[in-house]
Amino acid sequence: MPDTIGLVTGRGSAAQRDVLENARRRWPAVQFELVEVAVQGPQAVQQVREALEHLDRQPHIDVIVIARGGGSLEDLLPFSDESLVRAVAAARTPVISAIGHEQDAPLLDLVADYRALTPTDAGKRVVPDITEQRTLIDGLRRRGTRALSHRLDRETATLQALRSRPVLAAPLTDLDRRGGEIADWRARARRCLAGRLDAASTDLGHTLARVRALSPAATLERGYAVVQRRDGHVVRVTDDVTTGEDLHVRVSDGRFPVVVAPSGGSGPSAGGAS
Repeated sequence: MPDTIGLVTGRGSAAQRDVLENARRRWPAVQFELVEVAVQGPQAVQQVREALEHLDRQPHIDVIVIARGGGSLEDLLPFSDESLVRAVAAARTPVISAIGHEQDAPLLDLVADYRALTPTDAGKRVVPDITEQRTLIDGLRRRGTRALSHRLDRETATLQALRSRPVLAAPLTDLDRRGGEIADWRARARRCLAGRLDAASTDLGHTLARVRALSPAATLERGYAVVQRRDGHVVRVTDDVTTGEDLHVRVSDGRFPVVVAPSGGSGPSAGGAS
């Protein structure tokens, strides 16, 4: 898609008109930088070469067209000149050769980047057809629209499928179910704990009852007494005491001192309760 085309052609020639009209008909916005030169005669080679080199130095020139209408072999000899052929071969800008008619074949055609059959053909080849490009763009736009619409439909269907899932359609349902399970677990834990506590309380009551039944205090409450010496040892047999020894008798509500009487007497004498 060249923005600016360099055109080397004869002054007011039919070749110039063919290139300009056909290119602008196909792409009206195309720009030309026209260099008119002699296209036959002794000055033709130098002028065409200088025009070519001038356009080749312009950075805004995208392509160069060298055009001339048909003529005799002698008229076209300048376009087979060695110096012009070398200049075209050395040009950095692409060059289109549009010399004469299809049957004409100057050496310039062999070194140019493209050989147009005629100047009219050069005008058609150097730019695209705007109608074809519009058709192409319209087709690409329709393809893009269809592709985008298909993508949107597919993503919409995917989104609807995701939204229809239970976790999104009714997000609290699962939470409610889990909450119910947690409440059941909590109730079960409380029942288990209460059962364990009740069982432990019952066991503790039984243990306390057994302890109380086996404790000396319970024995004392049933009317028994514990006789102790002054050093705290319990008197178990009569041989553990001597006559006149001070003892302590412990009953359920306290204790009192006694003195061991002689064995022939009337028994131990109480010295008062403590």
